[in-house]
Amino acid sequence: MFCKNNTIEPRQLLDGVHLQTLVHGEKTLMGQFTLAQGARIPAHSHPHEQTGIMISGKMLFTIDGEEREIEAGDSWCIRGGSEHSVVALEDSVVVEVFSPIREDYLP
Repeated sequence: MFCKNNTIEPRQLLDGVHLQTLVHGEKTLMGQFTLAQGARIPAHSHPHEQTGIMISGKMLFTIDGEEREIEAGDSWCIRGGSEHSVVALEDSVVVEVFSPIREDYLP
């Protein structure tokens, strides 16, 4: 499956948080998230493993109670079931892959 970036409409997930589902297969889904400075993703968990890389910006992650400041070029992997939250310290762009695919993120 291929996808041209200019054909993807972003959708708002939360205030200041937008998702573009880039591509997906049977077992993985990749999305690009943009977060405005100050945007928050509240603490939550899901069964999906979540692997990502920060393209630009700076965010504060809290994963299972551990805080980590992430900036451009940094990457992470959050195991399924882990409680995590995010605060965008700057306007930020991240790309993340979920396995298995997140049905709620399908186009």
